[in-house]
Amino acid sequence: MMWHELTIYTTEEAAEAVADWLHRNGAGGVSIEESGNLERKRDTTFGQWYELPLNDIPEGEAVMQAYFPEGSNMVQIQAELKQFLSQLPEFGLDAGRAEVTLAGVKEEEWANSWKQYFKPTHVSERLVIKPTWESYEPKPHETIIELDPGMAFGTGTHATTALCMRVLERVVKQGDRVIDVGTGSGILAVTAVKLGAEHVLALDLDPVAVTSAKENAALNGLTEQITVLKSDLLGALNTNEDQLPFKLPVQVVVANILAEIIMTFVEDVYEALQPGGVYVASGIITSKEKVVSDALTRAGFMLEDRYEEHDWVAIVARKKV
Repeated sequence: MMWHELTIYTTEEAAEAVADWLHRNGAGGVSIEESGNLERKRDTTFGQWYELPLNDIPEGEAVMQAYFPEGSNMVQIQAELKQFLSQLPEFGLDAGRAEVTLAGVKEEEWANSWKQYFKPTHVSERLVIKPTWESYEPKPHETIIELDPGMAFGTGTHATTALCMRVLERVVKQGDRVIDVGTGSGILAVTAVKLGAEHVLALDLDPVAVTSAKENAALNGLTEQITVLKSDLLGALNTNEDQLPFKLPVQVVVANILAEIIMTFVEDVYEALQPGGVYVASGIITSKEKVVSDALTRAGFMLEDRYEEHDWVAIVARKKV
């Protein structure tokens, strides 16, 4: 099978927003390559390591590939993507070069080629993401997360995902019930259980993500502890009550999605949490932090903490007791 390969030259700060747009517009897979310069300054607040491949991508820039199946209207997709890129500055995101090129590629050429860049990655001193095709001998104190992201977004190497994982390491308690909104590959759901959560309800509107999250739960032997459902944000709490693994409220909700989406269901998250429960919201560019914080405060949350990496912010908010 032939696929259409779009290559987008943009910036690291815009990469997640662009990836979200590509997925929502039919991309069957998205890869992101950022600068691998060893001279690059890294945030090691949480003791994290960086094991990124060396490349000649300038600091702050990113090269993305998105794959669309045969029959896709690539003229329309390119036009709409270029318009989206031109609008990013309105949301406080620098789109950089914002160049888009198109090529054809056979499925077998791209389906596995990106795997050479995804190596075992230390997200923190404790958490290690291990691709299923790589070997790794863990140290006694390390917690291994087996992952094959397939065509779903989320490998733990992007700042927003890594931020969420390290924040979950701080907030998840033994026996917690957790909801992961926009689960993608299921990496945060797996992380939460590995950190002691009793059960995680993982939700995503994308059927590719639902399949990927189920597969990654199985890879980690966590099928009984992770329930994956197709859902528009928290919609499944009302429409799929018979499939829910537990009764509300829960102790933790995590959402690694864009700020504009986070603000649309703040009240729903508040209702789903028990008094004193924690909401971890990530995928927030720094320029959008205030509007998200204001929305959380209006809903009744107390802002407890914030963590930042590469212009992305994770906010920890707590429901009042």
